[in-house]
Amino acid sequence: MMKGLFQMQRRTFTLALLSAALVGGGSWLARGLERGLGLGQSAIPAGAALAQDAPADAAIRPDMVIGQPDAPVTVVEYASFTCPHCQHWHETVWPEFKKNYIDTGKVKFTLREVYFDKFGLWAGMVAQCGGEMRYYGIVDMLYDQQKEWIGSGQPTEIADNLRKIGAKAGLSREQIDACLNDSAMAQSMVATYQKNAEADGVNATPTFFINGTKHSNMDYDEFSKLLDAELG
Repeated sequence: MMKGLFQMQRRTFTLALLSAALVGGGSWLARGLERGLGLGQSAIPAGAALAQDAPADAAIRPDMVIGQPDAPVTVVEYASFTCPHCQHWHETVWPEFKKNYIDTGKVKFTLREVYFDKFGLWAGMVAQCGGEMRYYGIVDMLYDQQKEWIGSGQPTEIADNLRKIGAKAGLSREQIDACLNDSAMAQSMVATYQKNAEADGVNATPTFFINGTKHSNMDYDEFSKLLDAELG
């Protein structure tokens, strides 16, 4: 099942079946709390309740933006940390795109996380735990090491591998576990994902918006042509 999940040619959203998998408050995690599970050295973020939607009052999280605030071109990418096509784009397009457009002040960029599964959510929680200063560095590690941290697809292995990535980024064990156990954070991340994806009509990853115009996955040459056209 996991193998099929990660090899899908076209990833589509399953908004109604997102596994929360946390320790903490909130009715959507009640079954996990009843089990009294915690986070040990090899434990996973506990609780197996399926959340159809985040609570209506969940906070919407701000975008994580990289690049000059006054850059003439804005690029937004919708991507999942467990999506192989997103990993391929990050490996083959992102380095040159960042060097030639973001670092030169031509483009400001936002990654909007998509959660197809609980593991993508866990990865996002570790990334966002790093705050603005560490976020994109952790994102780089998540994509560069995607096959390694997913491993055999076992939850305990994945959770431990994500902790190792967080540690490499300079987060303490206590910080990582606090984030993985933060139900309010998880709810706000899911609410933000649902709100943005619905508003933008996104149903596959990676999806890009270049100055508001929607585009599907593409290689660097095609991407740079679109950017250069916007730059005039």
